Amino acid sequence: MGGMARILLADDDPDLRDGLAMTFDDAGHEVVAVGDGLAAWKRLAEADLLVADVNMPGLDGYALVRRIRESGSSLPVLLLTSRDGDIDEALGLDLGADVYVTKPFSSRVLLARIAALLRRQAVQAGAAAVQPCVEVGALCLDPERLSVTWTGVAIAVTVSEFRLLEALAGRPGVVFSRERLLVLVRDDDSVVVERIIDSWVRRLRRKFEAIDGEFACIGTVVGAGYRWVR
Repeated sequence: MGGMARILLADDDPDLRDGLAMTFDDAGHEVVAVGDGLAAWKRLAEADLLVADVNMPGLDGYALVRRIRESGSSLPVLLLTSRDGDIDEALGLDLGADVYVTKPFSSRVLLARIAALLRRQAVQAGAAAVQPCVEVGALCLDPERLSVTWTGVAIAVTVSEFRLLEALAGRPGVVFSRERLLVLVRDDDSVVVERIIDSWVRRLRRKFEAIDGEFACIGTVVGAGYRWVR
């Protein structure tokens, strides 16, 4: 999946949508283009990756991402927005988006972000054949299926969340800085602020706490970072 992919494009601006569809097609991807979030939701099964505008009628990009993650899907999601602010970006990432791109942007940058997302999935899938399941206490990570269970209960995670758990649980007790975790989780050259780690940690904690109210294994070390607490 590191090369050509089936991209689901959702944007209510017909000119931008047509232009992006041509860009993706020229890059060798298959494209399904729709004009709103509800239409995108109905066609998720056809996609390897979703590119969605934030501002859409009916079901906007944020609501679409929330619905996707609540359904248990780990489909890579890239959000497009004309908004430019820390609060907007943090919200998009916290809901489960993998990448957030602010308009205006160049086609080259957008294609690079998409290639990085696909490469991360391909690397993860390729490594799965030689990586055994990781079991740390009640936690079980299956790299082949990108699946996570806690006390036997399945937890849906994104690729980034899975790799974050791998890093922390793989070395219990070791304190990882945000900078170090960002290097371990991402393998692309996109400019991403370190606070994205905080968003991923918040999402993971919510998911674990939903099935175990006493979950406290992802510990915060003030001024230093995070660690997996046995």
